[in-house]
Amino acid sequence: MNKVAFITGATRGIGKQIAMVLAENGYDIALNYRTENDNLRETIKEIESKNVKCLAVKGDVSSYENCETFVSQIINKFGKIDVLVNNAGITKDTLLMRMKKEDFEDVIDVNLVGTFNVTKNVISHMMKARSGRIINISSVVGVSGNAGQTNYAASKAGIIGFTKSLAKEVASRGILVNAVAPGFIETQMTDVLKDEIKEKIAETIPLKRMGTATDVANVVKFLASDDSSYITGQVINIDGGMLM
Repeated sequence: MNKVAFITGATRGIGKQIAMVLAENGYDIALNYRTENDNLRETIKEIESKNVKCLAVKGDVSSYENCETFVSQIINKFGKIDVLVNNAGITKDTLLMRMKKEDFEDVIDVNLVGTFNVTKNVISHMMKARSGRIINISSVVGVSGNAGQTNYAASKAGIIGFTKSLAKEVASRGILVNAVAPGFIETQMTDVLKDEIKEKIAETIPLKRMGTATDVANVVKFLASDDSSYITGQVINIDGGMLM
């Protein structure tokens, strides 16, 4: 019987690549979406091409009630969730002086409260099974801060505190909780940057290049696997040495 991985925000970018890498390694995949679109349909098709099952559940992670509903749908379909990857996130970047109250609240609600909402609804099933992996996608910005991202940095720093605290709570039940903190990763969001800006960014990174979504997905794959059975409460920077 395949293990089941649930990834939030998995229709594009890092989340999609995590879903693909886990599917390639024999996991059945559940993912959530907010609106049905071509990205979603393409993602489902690609996952199913790996000879695993895929379930897409509709809902907004910032709504506790939505999370209750879609976690129930996943349990009804697969009977379990072995791996949870809290990846869903948004940005609304601007300097604090210009930031609207809603800009702050929206980012916290999706990134941090969303992580709580999903995890809270999954954790009881893992506790009963006395096993599980929870992998939260933070950011190097949550460690170092970044001008123009007080809302995003606060949400990602909160995820780190959440990860470490939950890891202490559930370790005795065989559940491992870790975070990964990506640095500059090539995604659709960075594709719009001019080449000279990308070059300047690369110069600040010891490895002299941006990371890829696969770089992140491979670390998530390791944390989801039995090879990481003595690792919990950790934050792994995937940043080409930027923060060392």
